[in-house]
Amino acid sequence: MVIDRAIVKRWQRATVVGLMSLALCSIVGACASEGQKSPPPPAADQVRGHADRAFEKLKQEEQERATQPLVPQ
Repeated sequence: MVIDRAIVKRWQRATVVGLMSLALCSIVGACASEGQKSPPPPAADQVRGHADRAFEKLKQEEQERATQPLVPQ
């Protein structure tokens, strides 16, 4: 059985072009799709709770510093 080289070359080119087209379409489709959604913003109660905790911690640190004797440098 004799296979014509021109036909083989044509099929090879068609396969390569098809695969490259598929890759290009995949890349374009991936870039065009929606990006990752950011997490929802924290609720006001959550922010207030974090701020209250941070403020209490700061007050406690200040009280601890006030009770420590001064160290001369």
